[in-house]
Amino acid sequence: MNVPEATKPAVWGAIGGAIVAIVIGFAWGGWVTGGTASEMQSASAESAVVQAFTPLCVAKAEQEPEQIALLKEERSYQRDNFVVEAGWVDNVSEKFQSEVADSCADLIIEGMQ
Repeated sequence: MNVPEATKPAVWGAIGGAIVAIVIGFAWGGWVTGGTASEMQSASAESAVVQAFTPLCVAKAEQEPEQIALLKEERSYQRDNFVVEAGWVDNVSEKFQSEVADSCADLIIEGMQ
């Protein structure tokens, strides 16, 4: 099979152009692999759950002002456990309870200051 001599530079140019397009796409174009896209989706879903359930947790907490005073006395790393034990995040899946409880506790403490 005889390939014309003028075809060789065109083939190398196409290969080089494809490589450059891939590098630019991943570096600056926002392209990601399937694994990265899956991680981004999971993080986005978790963030949405936390944002949706935190106000409900705060509303439950406001119905128990004596518990809020006890929450303020807890150390910052124990506050999420306190919120879970108080039952303010019972309506949240166990997978997201800790994150919602942490966000709820932070919001309650910020509101007290």
